[in-house]
Amino acid sequence: MAKNSDLPRQVSGLQLWIARIFATPLLWILGPIRVRGGYRVPREGGLLVLCNHRSDIDPVLVQWACRRPIHFMGKSELFEMRGLGRVMRSFGAFAVRRGEPDRAAIRIAVELLKDGRCVCVFPEGQLTEDGDLQEIKPGVALIARMAGVRSICAGIVGSERILPYGKLIPRPAFGGVEVNWGEPLECGQITQAGEYIAWVEGQLRSLAHPESD
Repeated sequence: MAKNSDLPRQVSGLQLWIARIFATPLLWILGPIRVRGGYRVPREGGLLVLCNHRSDIDPVLVQWACRRPIHFMGKSELFEMRGLGRVMRSFGAFAVRRGEPDRAAIRIAVELLKDGRCVCVFPEGQLTEDGDLQEIKPGVALIARMAGVRSICAGIVGSERILPYGKLIPRPAFGGVEVNWGEPLECGQITQAGEYIAWVEGQLRSLAHPESD
């Protein structure tokens, strides 16, 4: 297993605070972004965050909606882009190779969680082109079982209105963008991989399509 010294660096509270200062007015202009259930996010201890994936801007929205620093698992191609890769690493993200079981990425995620940190995985494994939830990859159940920590789902709504699929330049959404947090699942509540995946799918379908107020 990876040693703590080999893990991605933890984002400091000051770094996160500064990032939020710059991101808040920008996201207000592009959104605004509505956050529901943020109080449900455990403030301490290892936490696996699972989100649906509608847009490349989703990691920014999820981190903005969470008071804890988050380590994001991102596709390896992004880390090969010089500027973007450097920024992602500076905020504690780490790469995963898509289309194959990436044991190194799973190992890093598990060790971060065991170290008491917060890790976000997009369990569909890729962006959705039409907004519908795609098949949940079984690797998330493996991470949850090996790490033995709590899990929580966040349903993202409307992020593709800010940055549509295949586009590089964000645009104002004029509302309708949300990050909705579900109830955390305690370690050991669900022991079977199939049941865990069904729980994730049910949570994300519900949170990403909330009932109208």
